[in-house]
Amino acid sequence: MPGSDTISGGLFAPLTIRGLTLRNRIGVSPMCQYSCEDGFATDWHLVHLGSRAIGGAALVFTEATAVAARARISPADLGIWKDEHIAPLARIAAFLKAHGSAPGIQLAHAGRKASVRRPWEGGSRVPASEGGWQPDAPSPAPFRPDDPPPRELSRDEIRGVADSFRTAAERALRAGFRVAEIHGAHGYLLHEFLSPLSNFRNDDYGGSFENRIRIVLEVVGAVRTVWPENLPLFLRISCSDWVAGGWTIEESVELARRVKPLGVDLIDCSSGGSVPTAQIPMAPGYQVPFAERIRRQAGILTAAVGLITTPEQADGIVRSGQADVVLLAREFLRDPYFGLHAAQALGAPVDPPIPYGRAFSK
Repeated sequence: MPGSDTISGGLFAPLTIRGLTLRNRIGVSPMCQYSCEDGFATDWHLVHLGSRAIGGAALVFTEATAVAARARISPADLGIWKDEHIAPLARIAAFLKAHGSAPGIQLAHAGRKASVRRPWEGGSRVPASEGGWQPDAPSPAPFRPDDPPPRELSRDEIRGVADSFRTAAERALRAGFRVAEIHGAHGYLLHEFLSPLSNFRNDDYGGSFENRIRIVLEVVGAVRTVWPENLPLFLRISCSDWVAGGWTIEESVELARRVKPLGVDLIDCSSGGSVPTAQIPMAPGYQVPFAERIRRQAGILTAAVGLITTPEQADGIVRSGQADVVLLAREFLRDPYFGLHAAQALGAPVDPPIPYGRAFSK
């Protein structure tokens, strides 16, 4: 149960959430690949995600998947804003399931951080002359001082955002995904509404805590109208802005309490991203205390993420009850077979695909 002191079995204990059982507590965190054209998944995504399923992860998430064309971080982002996106995503979801992993999709809107070049191209704003667009935001305040201002969303458009998440969830279900995650972190649109550092509205979507969380509650409610009762729904948040006057861990705990009765099953606990000047004390497991605090104080499942790199570290996080799931990103880029190697290191049963069995036999 969330909030309990320990989890017997640690990293390789099964976890049942609603009607889905994960074979272990290892998940692949969403990682943008910036390798799409018009939002379509490609063979790159099949191999990238599929290899992590073969490698022993119980849960494999797509990268942030845009709920609208203008919701992309870059023009090369993955998307799910039209029915044509379903077929290539369904191929990936089917492969993940066939190899023992739950296929997860992260539904996202980039907000004021949209329309930028890929990181290895510098990350600068893409002008309209090159296919870029004016980003949307709660307030016309840019992420970086030298960026052009984003477009402030009207109240009707905010309601349209919730509808975009709902229709994206419908498509995700048709594609065969078994876990949906709403992206409310890293300075993207939903986080922009949550944080006083980016939300300067004076209507019922700004100002007070109740107003700033309103869009998140509406998106959760909209997604749950189409996401089946027997399937898990996650919410990723930045638990702290790491800036005075910004979003806080105390607010994160209260938000977790509010979304739980609306149908959120797990809080994916990240941090930062709201402003470029934040001083984040990065160190191994630096975000784990957020997951532990939300788990204990809000009584909800949590996932820990961020500079988790060894089987022993991951096992300790779960075994001590700091989080229910450990999501890894860069470590899975370095080692697609982290799950199998972790089982070997921790003395758990190793269950590779049959064609790989000779590489893991004693």
